[in-house]
Amino acid sequence: MTNKTSLLTDSTFLQALADLPAFLLSTDADLDMAYDWVMEQLQPSPWTRGAAGSLANDEKAFDLFYDVYHETFDA
Repeated sequence: MTNKTSLLTDSTFLQALADLPAFLLSTDADLDMAYDWVMEQLQPSPWTRGAAGSLANDEKAFDLFYDVYHETFDA
């Protein structure tokens, strides 16, 4: 069964994105470390259970994550 729900509707994910700039600026994390940190914030969650439930499989949510990551360092 495929989960059609986007992380964009998940309040925990949205809070993780809101907190991401502070994490990035305090750790100078690279993209992989930032991705892992966001996924850790979602624990326990259906999004963290295997490859089928990952941020990488939600294109719009990943794009938003990527934008937040790059905008943090561009500011």
